[in-house]
Amino acid sequence: MYVKLVSQDPELYKLCRESLAEIPGRNWNISAIASQADDDGSDLWLWDYHPAMVLPEFCTHSPSKHLFLVHRKDLAGFRGRVSAETHILLKPVTRATLAAFLGLAVSAHDDRTSIANSLRADRDEILQCLIQTNLKLQEYDQDRTTFLARAVHDFRAPLTAISGYCGLLLGEPLGPLTENQREVLRRMQHSTKRLSRMAGAMFQLSVGRHVKLRPDLQRGDIRECLGQALHEITPFADDKAIAITADLGPCDHPLYFEAGQIEQVLINVLDNACKFAPRAGTIELRGYPYFWDRRATKSSLPLAAERRHRTVPEPNTYRIDIRDSGSAIPAEHIDHIFEEYTSYAGRDRSGGGLGLAISRMIITQHDGRVWAENTELGPMFSIVLPVHRSGAIHTVEQVQKTA
Repeated sequence: MYVKLVSQDPELYKLCRESLAEIPGRNWNISAIASQADDDGSDLWLWDYHPAMVLPEFCTHSPSKHLFLVHRKDLAGFRGRVSAETHILLKPVTRATLAAFLGLAVSAHDDRTSIANSLRADRDEILQCLIQTNLKLQEYDQDRTTFLARAVHDFRAPLTAISGYCGLLLGEPLGPLTENQREVLRRMQHSTKRLSRMAGAMFQLSVGRHVKLRPDLQRGDIRECLGQALHEITPFADDKAIAITADLGPCDHPLYFEAGQIEQVLINVLDNACKFAPRAGTIELRGYPYFWDRRATKSSLPLAAERRHRTVPEPNTYRIDIRDSGSAIPAEHIDHIFEEYTSYAGRDRSGGGLGLAISRMIITQHDGRVWAENTELGPMFSIVLPVHRSGAIHTVEQVQKTA
């Protein structure tokens, strides 16, 4: 199956490739161009729409072959230019929504290349109804996200004030405190900071869909980040008598990252481990240089456009494994725990759908990867960060200008 993306956004191209790679048992080839005037026979067209875009006439010939990504503010004008059967996704598009639509398009392509189906017309009509319903749901979701972002922004201010007052009292300028009073204030301050981090994660997830965030990459020491994360998480571990061990090997090359964000990732994953480790359980951390093959197994990107290709697998990232002694993550959920608002069987490995989701977003912005797997000794979360500075988000020159 040949997919053509009409866009100049390399991040959208990357998202499309990742979404297609999640479709099992399908062979595909995707390429990106800046504009297109004629139909070259591609099976599926993805249009990164903007009001100044010139829409070729062939777009209206086979609406099922075309999917338009449109900002909500441009939706009314766009609808005036195309037929009612046109497939639309609202920008900024999410990975889950895009993967669902691409999977549907791939299945439809398989149907078209097989024996004709006498119920195809009915199926297409039902499909169109579902697409229109999905579009409305996307609009409602954007309204909900906007409200949530505003509410969380207002929620963070009083939390910051409470944390500040706790710090003021702990400094004892207003009078001496007993040891019990200091311990209560420390716990209050710690809980307030935790709530503030959760509010920040909610805000970042809400804003992250609409604003392309770029981390401020600086050369840093990952061990300092881990030390701060362990300091933040120790009270929770002590409450459950959880033993934490850390073994971080030296990194042969410098790491570039935004320290505050990587600390947040480590805190989120450690907090998750503390939650699921049993009382008197264990959490083990290990860090070491690691070779990560960034190429997707189904990638159609030319080799020259990949970030780096080596015949010898020398370490190109630094990897951190965080393993807890909790029960295994159900196999049917392990690939979804990094999605927002994900939980299973009344338990929530994703921290309200926020902790792991925000961690994946941060690591992706750092051009790395985070994932989970079950091991014989318990669930393990792994993080890889590039050891070389290539920019906040790597840009691959895959957008080709047409003559």
